[in-house]
Amino acid sequence: MDDSLYAKWAQYVENSVSSQAQSLLDVACGTGDLTILLADKFQVTGTDLSEEMLKIAAEKAQKAQKEIPFIPSNMMDLYGFDKFDVITCFDDSICYLKDEDELGITFNQAFEHLNAGGKYLFDAHSLYQMDEVFPGYMFNHRTEDSAFMWNSFEGEYPHSIEHELTFFNWNEKIKGYSVNTELHKERTYPLETFKMILEDIGFKNIKVSADFGESNVQDDSTRWFFSAEK
Repeated sequence: MDDSLYAKWAQYVENSVSSQAQSLLDVACGTGDLTILLADKFQVTGTDLSEEMLKIAAEKAQKAQKEIPFIPSNMMDLYGFDKFDVITCFDDSICYLKDEDELGITFNQAFEHLNAGGKYLFDAHSLYQMDEVFPGYMFNHRTEDSAFMWNSFEGEYPHSIEHELTFFNWNEKIKGYSVNTELHKERTYPLETFKMILEDIGFKNIKVSADFGESNVQDDSTRWFFSAEK
């Protein structure tokens, strides 16, 4: 990830919520970079499906001298959590859900765990990003002892993509490179679909923007930012 993006997500949150908002649940928080930034303004809790990532997040928080609970959970199952003033889910994590049913379950979980008047903030890849930018996309990066290859292909569903990520890391024990490959499948939907599901769940005052809330959505916007109120 480009580390500069975390500050932009944090600023988007601060610009989107009331100054009275105190508690925040950061869903799909990964290794906690954004969660730690949000802890400057909110009483935050981080959650992610990956316990390995949460372990790294906890280590980062300790190093930053921030007391943040990191709790493993699926974004479709937040039953063990209390209610919050703000729930966030960024870095296109929503796009990892398989279909509209899972999208509805996830939105409902957010709704149920927000206080009245609370804000749900998330982002998603746009149709333009999925259909025009990603297919055939390639990115390679190399350092002295590692390399990274990223290739993207059209997925099996409309507006879906598959990212093949290959990591090469020098292994001193074998005097060669260890190779690890991951396949990431993402899917997005028309703006109207996101809005319809949010409204069906009960959200109101739904706003969609681009560029971390700084611009209106255009045909070539690559990422959509959603703000919805309970």
